[in-house]
Amino acid sequence: MIVSGRIVHEDWEALGYVAMQTVKALELLIFCALFSLAALYTLNQVRKPTKWVGRFFLGIMNASHSNLTDWGLQHVRIEKGFAILDVGCGGGRTIQKLAGLATEGMIWGVDYAQGSVTASRRKNAQLIRTGRVEIKQASVSQLPFPENNFDLVTAVETQYYWPNLVKDMQEVLRVLKPGGTLIVIAENHEKGKHNKLQRPVMGLLRTMNLGVDDQQELFSTAGYTNIQMFVKEAKGWICGIGEKPL
Repeated sequence: MIVSGRIVHEDWEALGYVAMQTVKALELLIFCALFSLAALYTLNQVRKPTKWVGRFFLGIMNASHSNLTDWGLQHVRIEKGFAILDVGCGGGRTIQKLAGLATEGMIWGVDYAQGSVTASRRKNAQLIRTGRVEIKQASVSQLPFPENNFDLVTAVETQYYWPNLVKDMQEVLRVLKPGGTLIVIAENHEKGKHNKLQRPVMGLLRTMNLGVDDQQELFSTAGYTNIQMFVKEAKGWICGIGEKPL
C-alpha cells in the first residue's frame, strides 16, 4: 500500500509539473500574440494614422524629416507665386515650409489618412485661414485636381506607400503644368546607408526602398523628362526629380 501511495503521489506531481509548464507556455503564447497585435497596430498607424498613436508618430516625423526635406528642396526652383501640391502631407510640416518659400503662391496638401489630414490642418491653421493653404483627404491614385494645375509636386517620405508606382507617378504627371516638376524625397534607398537595418520594418509595412537606378527608370517609364537623381551618402538620403514635357 505504501508503494502504491508513493506511485500515486509521484503521478500527481508529474501531472502538476506538466500543468504548470502548459500554463507557462500558454502565457508565453498569449504575450507573443498580444505583442504582435500591438506591433502590427502601431505599424498600421504609422502607415495610415487615425488614432492618438498615429498622431504621436506624425509629430515625430514632422521633426525627424525636417532636415531631409530642407536638403531635398534645395534641388528645385521654387518661385514666389508657385502653385504647389504636397502628396502624402502627413503632419503638415512640409506644407508649412513650402508656404514659406512660395510666399505669394498657393499650397495644397493631400493625404489618404484622415488622421494625417486633421493633423496637417491643425499645423497649418493660420495659413488655411488666410487662404494660402488647402488640405484634402485623397489618394495619389486619384488626385482631386484638374490637368495642368501645379508648378511643383512634392512627395516626402511617402512614395513607399503608393499602391501602383507607375500609374501613380502618371497621375501626378497629369496634374502638373507642362514644364512642372515632381520631386520625390526619401531618407533611404536600396543601397543606402541604413537599408539593411530598415529592410525588416519596410517588409512589415508592405513597402520597399527603390534604388537610384530604379527611381530613374520609374520616372522615365511614367513619362517624365530632365530626370535627375541626388544622393547624400553620409545620411543614405535620396532625391529624385523629373519634369512634365512641354
